[in-house]
Amino acid sequence: MTARARSLRLGVAMASSTSVVLESLVDLYPHALRPRLAADVRRQRFQVDMVRALAPGGRLVDIGGGVASFAAACAALGMDATVVDDFSDPINAQHGADALKAHQRYGVSIVDRDVIDGGLGMAPGSVDVITTFDSMEHWHHSPKRLFAEVMAVLRPGGWFLLGVPNAVNIRKRLTVPFGKGKWSQMVDWYEQPVFRGHVREPDVEDLHYIADDMALENPSVFGRNWLGYRSKNAVVRRLTPLIDGALQHAPGLCSDIYLLGQRPHRA
Repeated sequence: MTARARSLRLGVAMASSTSVVLESLVDLYPHALRPRLAADVRRQRFQVDMVRALAPGGRLVDIGGGVASFAAACAALGMDATVVDDFSDPINAQHGADALKAHQRYGVSIVDRDVIDGGLGMAPGSVDVITTFDSMEHWHHSPKRLFAEVMAVLRPGGWFLLGVPNAVNIRKRLTVPFGKGKWSQMVDWYEQPVFRGHVREPDVEDLHYIADDMALENPSVFGRNWLGYRSKNAVVRRLTPLIDGALQHAPGLCSDIYLLGQRPHRA
């Protein structure tokens, strides 16, 4: 068997095992959350497998991960996982500790902290991978100081992976001229004492700006189209697998964009 064939087989095996774990985690969540978690398996599998490949069995810190299954899956698959979040979303108020049963089952460390105000509070050079998915767009204040701390907490050569919705994805480019494309619903802002919706969605240029400011080594920006796979429109769901590959060549059109880079191996 060639090296490429072995690599492909390993990738298939990894994806298969990750899917099994993610699907099993769904049953540990409150019933009301299970449909959303089940619909998100494809995206979480992509993210989990990427992180496992970067640092097999390593120490992971996920910023703003909340009740998502990502960290629990990483822990179930052999990583030392920590979630840092303020756990103040309405979903936490509604379900409480029940929403974190998957994390508890697999030994995920829970740090209840507002990272923008309080930072990470972790030892320098102690973490292999730091991630944050679908969180930065909710932050009311600049993460510049936090991202400087991220670089200090990562070991030399450690990885930073940021995932966010794209402010100018192809769907918004097509719908905004027709008066659609709001970030949040009125009820999410007007009826809540504290707004937890999207404050500022970034685009590809913003991710390059962050990469430069953090002085990331080997930075890359890439896109995926998870929004289409989870669309309520059946036609969109059927079309997404057909166009996803093509759109990935133009991350600026994708629904979700990622920044991946390393702390320099040498200071």
